[in-house]
Amino acid sequence: MTGVPASAAGGSGAKPVRGGKLGTAAVNQASLWNIANILTMVRLLLVPGFVLLLFHNGGYDPAWRSFAWAAFAIAMITDLFDGHLARTYNLVTDFGKIADPIADKAIMGAALVSLSVLGDLPWWITGVIIARELGITLMRFWVIRHAVIPASRGGKLKTLAQGTAVGMYVLALTGPLATLRFWMMMVAVVLTVVTGLDYVRQAVVLRRKGLAAERAAAVERAAEATEEALQAAVGTTVGGTAEGTVGAGSTAGAVAGATDVRGGVTDVRGGVTDVRGTAEARDAAEAER
Repeated sequence: MTGVPASAAGGSGAKPVRGGKLGTAAVNQASLWNIANILTMVRLLLVPGFVLLLFHNGGYDPAWRSFAWAAFAIAMITDLFDGHLARTYNLVTDFGKIADPIADKAIMGAALVSLSVLGDLPWWITGVIIARELGITLMRFWVIRHAVIPASRGGKLKTLAQGTAVGMYVLALTGPLATLRFWMMMVAVVLTVVTGLDYVRQAVVLRRKGLAAERAAAVERAAEATEEALQAAVGTTVGGTAEGTVGAGSTAGAVAGATDVRGGVTDVRGGVTDVRGTAEARDAAEAER
């Protein structure tokens, strides 16, 4: 239950780069059947096997409970190895991303519920741990659109404490060891609650930052859209003004030309009137003679 999903190995034949970053090529080349995914599937198969071993012969046989402890220990160890292999050799598949956290919670949840059914572990402890695990999983989906909540050291310490305490409860311990396992479980419960509250705080902070970033991006997009609209409006206005200027000049020229024509017609009419007046005066003089 480390919070780091197991992955699958690359099937392209390319040599894996130790400690390299997960890339798109690695994701595309990953094969389902590889050591990391096989360990995850083994852990899933160990869940029903662990339950059967624990409840065999009434659930209180020390020998069968030792076998159940061995199955639980193997499951917890494979969780450490498949995550390490996935991170080291860039082994990524969709199956690993989904199956790994399911396997983690399945083995721990099965152990807690089984121990409570047998009466070895109070139900309130089982309820607190399972509620925390489910709540954090849902919270990761709540903020996954904004950011990913990273696994913390406290979370890893919590996982170690839970595994150790549950493993001690699976064994049929008595005397001082039984007392020790009780206090170990109390430490696990405290770490479960404290780290859970810390995850809630991180989720709230990340979501607020994400929403603030979205609002800022929306404001920026609105400002850009407004600026583009203003530029388009200014361009239209300038074009209309230029067309208006050209139209005004043509009208003024037409008016000036019409005025010139009218002046010329008036001059012609004046000249005709003068000619007529001269002819009439000459005719009158001849008549007087």
